[in-house]
Amino acid sequence: MKLLVVFAGLIALSASSAIPMIPGDNSHYVEGESRYIWMPDSSGVPHLVDLQEPIDKDLLNSRNGANNQYWLFTRNNQNNAQIIVNGNANTIWNSNYVASRPLFVLVHGWNGDGNAQMNPLIRSAILAVQNANVIVVDWRALANSNYVTAVNGVPSVGQFLGNFLIWLINTTGTNWNNVHLIGFSLGAHVVGNAGRQASSRPARITGLDPAGPLWGGNGNALNRNAGQYVEAIHTDGGLLGIFTPSGDCDFYPNGGRNPQPGCGNSNCSHGRAPELMASSIRTNHFVGRLCSNINQAQNVQCSGGTLNMGNAIVSKRGSGLYGLTTGGSWPY
Repeated sequence: MKLLVVFAGLIALSASSAIPMIPGDNSHYVEGESRYIWMPDSSGVPHLVDLQEPIDKDLLNSRNGANNQYWLFTRNNQNNAQIIVNGNANTIWNSNYVASRPLFVLVHGWNGDGNAQMNPLIRSAILAVQNANVIVVDWRALANSNYVTAVNGVPSVGQFLGNFLIWLINTTGTNWNNVHLIGFSLGAHVVGNAGRQASSRPARITGLDPAGPLWGGNGNALNRNAGQYVEAIHTDGGLLGIFTPSGDCDFYPNGGRNPQPGCGNSNCSHGRAPELMASSIRTNHFVGRLCSNINQAQNVQCSGGTLNMGNAIVSKRGSGLYGLTTGGSWPY
């Protein structure tokens, strides 16, 4: 009997550490057990990630959040960034920043940079419907390290972003009630840390499929203490994204899991969250229904009150779990 138990344990260990061979196929993945997972870069190309890879401590110590760059876009410079330098007020006064306008902050995920697909997608949507300031955070120095190192760098990146926002708002007189932070994957946890660093003053924080691997039970993950109102849109829960609630409101389009309509793997499902956000900003047509529990959300059986998913209404408020269905192609 003991031999059988040992044999079964070896099989389980082998399965959890087996290297998956089909790019983008995470059907093997068991949260908290599997060693390997396919993760997309900022262009959606899958890369095999070892969740037990050693942390690059030299990189973590030398390239922390102090290396963040802040790129400003407005309707007067929709495609050409103006760089705002933390502590240098002249970079604000010489830019198109207008303190009376809403401020949106976009943060990319792993293996990305300021040009990651989510940034022009969401930035152009915001500027199409609002005369706003949009700041894209480029944290490529850490984001392009191995995933484990990037995860460990997220708190510093977020804290530096939070301090930058405090300086920017104190310098310009911007109203915190006009501030909306939006982060995708690891970027969702970055904006969570930024909001907490800023004493939860941002009016709204949106996490787009907050990264899942190594974030279960992690105190640095996105949570409802990050802002006045915190929401998450889950599209690949249990694989590349967290499935459990992360904010005041959690939206579970099509059950919040892979496969999303029109997707064949979890890389696509994970990347669907920023696309849904961009579409919602332009048209605000995704209507969620309140769920009694997370099982209802997963099985798309919610029938309670309504709240729209996404959009760019900074004063948006709500609470609870919401389910809805979407299409499989733009605008979904």
